[in-house]
Amino acid sequence: MKNSSFKVFSLGIQHVLAMYAGAIIVPLIVGGALGLNAEQLTYLVSIDIFMCGLATLLQVWKNKFFGIGLPVVLGCTFTAVGPMIAIGTEYGISSVYGAILASGLFVILISTVFGKLAKFFPPVVTGSVVTIIGITLIPVAMNNMAGGQGSPDFGSISNVGLAFGVLLFIILLYRFFTGFIRSISILIGLLAGTAAAAFMGKVDIQPVYEASWFQIGKPFYFGTPTFEIAPILTMILVAIVSMVESTGVYYALGDLTKQKITKVDLAKGYRAEGVAYLLGAIFNAFPYTAYSQNVGLISLSGVKSKNVIYTAAGMLMVLGLVPKIAAFTTIIPEAVLGGAMVAMFGMVIAYGIKMLSQVEFASQENLLIIACSVGMGLGVTAVPNMFANLPESVKILTNNGIVAGSLTAIFLNILFNVVKKEKKSGIVSLGKQAS
Repeated sequence: MKNSSFKVFSLGIQHVLAMYAGAIIVPLIVGGALGLNAEQLTYLVSIDIFMCGLATLLQVWKNKFFGIGLPVVLGCTFTAVGPMIAIGTEYGISSVYGAILASGLFVILISTVFGKLAKFFPPVVTGSVVTIIGITLIPVAMNNMAGGQGSPDFGSISNVGLAFGVLLFIILLYRFFTGFIRSISILIGLLAGTAAAAFMGKVDIQPVYEASWFQIGKPFYFGTPTFEIAPILTMILVAIVSMVESTGVYYALGDLTKQKITKVDLAKGYRAEGVAYLLGAIFNAFPYTAYSQNVGLISLSGVKSKNVIYTAAGMLMVLGLVPKIAAFTTIIPEAVLGGAMVAMFGMVIAYGIKMLSQVEFASQENLLIIACSVGMGLGVTAVPNMFANLPESVKILTNNGIVAGSLTAIFLNILFNVVKKEKKSGIVSLGKQAS
């Protein structure tokens, strides 16, 4: 019995470690980009870790309304990083949480019919969207590698050397290790980089001393949410991409656990994510999605018990209640984060390309969809003032590269693929009637 409990506990720790770097780096990047102070950043990391655990519990606990009941771990989605930074920079942090709240309600409302809407979001659309998001994140990573925008030593040899050292270390871990070490290579890279930065005098541990030992999340910590159309549209697009990604994770876990995934199960899974979005908005955390790295860990370990995931969720919630632990993550120098960001954000682009690999490239229409949507997304990001003279109602759709690129992909997919297929099916049915 003791051995069994120890095994469950140790496997739970592995799941926490596998997703921990992803869980902490999102609040660090977003909070840093929006200029939060050390205390606010500590809260953001703490509540995010806690909510990762709570969101996971909501998904694993299967009931009549929500929860897919599979050994799935939820964490904040990287797809939301770029959009949240863009929204927070232009509209303020309250608008970020208003958009997350609205997108959570959207997910809950469409959960039962999302399967029928899937034809509007095939890999040519979702792959283009994820690729655009990854591309828009790279400038954030490069600024951090130089030491962070506005820092007095921006672009110094010490910052650039430290950032590239972290990136090289992560690459070497990937090259010479497999399995669990590879899965936590980002976390190891961040720890090693911070240790090196400490020897260089770049680490200030004062925030750790100042952080409290215990703290419960406060509703609307950053103020009452505000609602703007453009941010809401952006986060709804992010939510749709996350739902498509999660669907793949659900089916992968269904295969691993030998469980048949029904439409009802999928709807409950989507609803659990929608509820996690709402709670994230209320307690000023983030949108949550199923983490694929934990599926890899289940595949490697061969242990498919939900008890392990319950244990991991409990650990995350306990860690989230201790701000002093979260404060350790806020002392990571920006150059160290930048080195890890290049690998992580590059993986977002690579994942987008992987999604696009499912596309039929022999079709010139699909090539044009990808070309125009990625081109539009990157173009608007690089030249944001291009549409400055358009009416405000139109600028809602053109001011943000992710929104502009995503809407281009959706529109062109409807034009070239959805309408074309419907016409073909109509012609076939007419032919059958005539015969």
